[in-house]
Amino acid sequence: MEKALSAASESTSQTLLRRAQQHDGDAWQRLAQLYTPLVYGWSRRAGLQRSDAADVGQEVFRTLALKIGDFQQDGGSGFRAWLWGITRNKLREFRRRRAAEPQLAGVDEAKLADIPEEETGEFLLAESQARLAQRALEVLQTEFEERTWQAFWRSAVEEHETADIAADLQMTVHAVRQARYRVLRRLRQELAELS
Repeated sequence: MEKALSAASESTSQTLLRRAQQHDGDAWQRLAQLYTPLVYGWSRRAGLQRSDAADVGQEVFRTLALKIGDFQQDGGSGFRAWLWGITRNKLREFRRRRAAEPQLAGVDEAKLADIPEEETGEFLLAESQARLAQRALEVLQTEFEERTWQAFWRSAVEEHETADIAADLQMTVHAVRQARYRVLRRLRQELAELS
């Protein structure tokens, strides 16, 4: 599964980003479905409570809506790295606001203080690729018939033998391979083209 996900999760669809830059509502909904859990996870790791992490996430997406037109693939960093930069800045703003309050409720100040100026990239991408691919799979699952999904899941994720899957699901071996291919192709479409 990891090989299948890593190949498909290395990027965010250039088409999706272009549509979001043109303020396409469906594109924004898809971006939110894919990236809200990632931003929330980063905020929780920084020590925020659930409600604070959700608030930071709203601020991140508000900023994203205002600045999405500024994003350009420059050969260096990709969309997730850019999104991490926005999130990191919102976490810092949160820390500054909380520091002015008499008592810090809901934040681990030590974790926020340790947010690096520049993420190494490798850690950020490895973690976010896996989370993003998992979220994309959750979103895409509804696009496929149950038997197709089961054939894909058991083949790509659980790595069962194709012949065993075919027998269990009353499919041909070719149909199992085709199901795996169709789901992976759709996942790549969802996450393809930008690094």
